[in-house]
Amino acid sequence: MYEEFYGMAHTPFTRGIPTEFLYMPPELTEVQNRLEYVAQRQLFAVLTGDCGTGKTTILRRFRDGLDPNRYKFLYLSDSKLTPRNFYRALLAQMGFEPKYYRGDAKRQLHTEIEIMKAVHGIQPVCVCDECHLMSREMLEEIRFLLNTHLDSQSPMGLILAGQTELWQKLQLQAYAAIRQRIDIQSVLNHYDRAQTGAYIRKQLEYAGMDREIFTEAAIDGIHQYTAGTARMIDKVCTSLLLYGSQSKLRLIDDHAVKLVLECEFS
Repeated sequence: MYEEFYGMAHTPFTRGIPTEFLYMPPELTEVQNRLEYVAQRQLFAVLTGDCGTGKTTILRRFRDGLDPNRYKFLYLSDSKLTPRNFYRALLAQMGFEPKYYRGDAKRQLHTEIEIMKAVHGIQPVCVCDECHLMSREMLEEIRFLLNTHLDSQSPMGLILAGQTELWQKLQLQAYAAIRQRIDIQSVLNHYDRAQTGAYIRKQLEYAGMDREIFTEAAIDGIHQYTAGTARMIDKVCTSLLLYGSQSKLRLIDDHAVKLVLECEFS
C-alpha cells in the first residue's frame, strides 16, 4: 500500500527482513560475537533484554551465521517446556525418534551428540527462548544436562534467552547452582536517540529508499514515544507510513507523528 506511494522495493519495519540487512550497532555486533564464541567453545550463556529489544532478531542473525558443516542449530520456544519434552524435542530436531521415558531420552541425546561430534565433526548449539517463563524444574534439568564427563565439559553450546525477569530469577539463592555455571551473560538495551535514527534509516535503506522520509523532529518524537524499543519503532513507523501515503505526505514530520500517536497509540 504505502510501498508504491513511496517507491519502495521492499517492505521495511517487518520481522522477515533478511538478517544481512539488519541494523547492527557495535553493541549488537558484540553480542553476536559472544554467541559465536559460545558455539565454538560449547559454553553456557544467558541472553536477556526487555520485551521488544530484538532478542529473537539477534538469534536469527546468529543462526544464519553458523556454518552448517560445523554446527547443528537447535531451537526451542515453549513457555511450558518440561524435561521430558525438552529431550524429545532436541532429538526430533536432530532427526531421531526419541525414546518415551525421560531418562532413556536423556541418555539417547548424549549418545547421539557424542556420535555427531566424533563421526561427523558437528557440534550442537541449542537456543531456548522465552526462558523467563521456564519452570524451576526445567532450569534444574539444564544444570544436570551440563554435568557430563565428571563436569569437565558440556555436551553442547547452550543459550538461554528471555526477558529481563530471567536474569532477576537467576539471582535468587535457589538458582545459585545454575547461575555459577553461566559462562557468558549478555544484555540487550534500548536504542538511544542516535541509534533510533540509524535504525530507521537502515530499514529504509533495505526498502530501497535513497532519500529521507522522516524529519529529524519526527525521529525525535518516535524515539521519545518508543523509548528506543525496536518492536515499537516498527509499529509506529508502519502506522506513520500508512498515514503518510493516505495523506500524500512525501515527508513525515513531527506534527504527523503527534497526530498518529494520539489517534492510534493513546
